[in-house]
Amino acid sequence: MKILNAFTVDVEDYFQVSAFENDIQRRSWDRFPSRVERSTLRLLELLSDYDIRATFFVLGWVAKRNPDLVRAIDDAGHEIASHSYWHRLIYNVTPRQFREDLRRSKQVLEDIVGKPIDIFRSPSFSITKKSIWALDILVEEGFKIDSSVFPIYHDRYGIPDAQRDIHQIETNSGTIWEFPPSVIEYGNFNLPVSGGGYFRLYPVSWTNYWLQQINDQKKRPFIFYVHPWEIDDEQPRLRAGSVVSRIRHYMNLSTTEEKLRRLASTFQFGSVTEVVEQAACTVPNHVYQLANVHA
Repeated sequence: MKILNAFTVDVEDYFQVSAFENDIQRRSWDRFPSRVERSTLRLLELLSDYDIRATFFVLGWVAKRNPDLVRAIDDAGHEIASHSYWHRLIYNVTPRQFREDLRRSKQVLEDIVGKPIDIFRSPSFSITKKSIWALDILVEEGFKIDSSVFPIYHDRYGIPDAQRDIHQIETNSGTIWEFPPSVIEYGNFNLPVSGGGYFRLYPVSWTNYWLQQINDQKKRPFIFYVHPWEIDDEQPRLRAGSVVSRIRHYMNLSTTEEKLRRLASTFQFGSVTEVVEQAACTVPNHVYQLANVHA
């Protein structure tokens, strides 16, 4: 019997990525032609082809301007979750600013779908050692699951010694489940294999092999993520960010959709909630005190 893994989509537009934010101000977002709807609908068709129920982390700004898209995602049976409202890196804002942004995102999404929103993923996995306080606020605002703590080294995010599997964290305000982006141990460091630019960089056979190791050898589920703009090779080429950032962003866009189909035909996928509930049956006492987590 195949292990159930989580398929996730971070719903944001091509001009909203963190790597471009120093050159593209949020007040100018409305000036760019939006492409998020068409790309997200393509992903919905792909997921339907393989009978996959996924979790969509929707940016509040996108949801406010595209409520019918959010309803389409919900009507297709997928899970709606928050990806913040303004896509600000959490370690660059104050706790008060984060709380206000979180509430705004949650309210917009709940008004559209009429359901509680209690799953969160931070922009660019920006819950790091500098912003671990965000977990307390998530609990206080009613969130039950987070997927923001990436156990890797990266120039913009990551906590390399973070837990690699699904676990609970006991904060000062209560308990929250953490479902970290998936990695495999490679020598003395963790190799990211859970999607995004890593998925576009690696040959799909490598990704499938590594993810299969997580299922077969580690006997645990993985979480996979993709952005709608990653299947849109016709998006405008922006002169924003560093050369490295542009290489990361535009690399192998034309091959992503076919690679996704190979991935979808290889593994069994479900929503974040389904996978966490499955894990809760096997790791009910896997709880970490916030004071001792990633200190």
